[in-house]
Amino acid sequence: MSIMKILPLILLLSFSPCALSDGLPDLGDVSQAVINPIQERQIGQQSMMEIRASKQFLDDPEINDYLNQLGNRLIQFSNEPSLDFEFFAVNDYTVNAFALPGGFVGVNAGLILITESESELASVLAHEISHVTQHHLARMISAQQGDSLASMAAIAIAILAARSNGQASQAAIASVQARAMQKQLDFTRVHEQEADRLGFEILQKAGFNTHAMPEFLLRLQRATRLLEGNAPNYLRTHPITSDRIADIENRVSKQPYRLLPDSLDFQLVRTKIISAQKTSSDAIAYFEDALTTHKHGNPIAQQYGLVAALLRRNEIERAINELATLRHQAKITPMAQNNAMLETLTGQVKRAAKDADTLNFYRTAVQNFPQHRALIYDYVDLLLQSNQAETAVKLLIEQISRHPSDTTLYDLQARSYNQLNKPFEQHQAQAYSYAWQGNLFGAIEQLELAKRAGGSFYQLSTIETDLRELRE
Repeated sequence: MSIMKILPLILLLSFSPCALSDGLPDLGDVSQAVINPIQERQIGQQSMMEIRASKQFLDDPEINDYLNQLGNRLIQFSNEPSLDFEFFAVNDYTVNAFALPGGFVGVNAGLILITESESELASVLAHEISHVTQHHLARMISAQQGDSLASMAAIAIAILAARSNGQASQAAIASVQARAMQKQLDFTRVHEQEADRLGFEILQKAGFNTHAMPEFLLRLQRATRLLEGNAPNYLRTHPITSDRIADIENRVSKQPYRLLPDSLDFQLVRTKIISAQKTSSDAIAYFEDALTTHKHGNPIAQQYGLVAALLRRNEIERAINELATLRHQAKITPMAQNNAMLETLTGQVKRAAKDADTLNFYRTAVQNFPQHRALIYDYVDLLLQSNQAETAVKLLIEQISRHPSDTTLYDLQARSYNQLNKPFEQHQAQAYSYAWQGNLFGAIEQLELAKRAGGSFYQLSTIETDLRELRE
């Protein structure tokens, strides 16, 4: 299959400069006279290739899948429910979230940690979704007089860097000669008010606690005063004024207060992020203290964190014992029953303990949770260790159809084909992995290797087409 069919938006297609308006189109006007939806998606896709190739991308399938599940729950109540969104985590502990053109929404690990409820996190995602559906960022980029998708994508990357840290900001902005435009690239007060209004409506329709929106913003505003002007990035890029908060509070005051329990996945994702900040020894001590003193939140999440930390420290026997406690707690807790993240951790403990039943456990777990990528990764790796590459390939083809930009799946596919002694397919799969990471030269090299390995007339014709398009 052609790489262009699998990665339809991977190449930046140059286009002639459009007649640009003197200012931004009216808010709410989605005519897309300057950047059409396909071009907008291409800008976001190119930006994502840069992000995936950087250390900023938090390549944790469980965290990213959770964000997408939460985001998709909200999208269906937006004014563009058919728009294709992708939510992802950023390995940065500052408090920030951002949207890129075409439906890509990034959330810093630090913002996930500072939220005190799932409704607060949902309020941030709803706000960012509204920036995307109203095409605020695309309009700001097009207003910079960029004449190609490449330059527009570079501006989008500059925005991302500016919202992450100062040094990266200077480098990225300089790279597109855009130092003077930074203030123009921050959302305006009118943009923020519109995203607040639409985000509030999304939050309400999705059944979340709407009071969480002003509560989160007020807490950030109070933190700003304590930081003596060193405001969190989220406040700098999404300026919070008294008028904005008053407007949100006025809307919220008309709604009943809904005390909603957080999902277990929300608690487990936060636990993973807390643990990642610490050494394995510190994480063990932290979760032991939390369990002993009954603090820091959900006890099942705390027990989960303890087992994971013990596994990191290679204390296998104790991890097995603590896992038994965790599974007993989950069995008697309705919200914890049939949880994919708990099942993934159980599999990892079984693998570390060299349990004879591990392969059967994974086979059943993948059948029960066919879309949980963390389980898929581990199961495929185990299949390859057991010389069952044919089974691995069949599973990976199905998964890649669901997650066509997942580079880990392509890497596993390349390993599988290597074990089957199929060099053509191996190099082709590796090429797709490199291409999605923006490494087009690496992708070309792998396709050349595939061509030299030989194949059918159709396969070789496909490779030639891919090579021509990538080189262009």
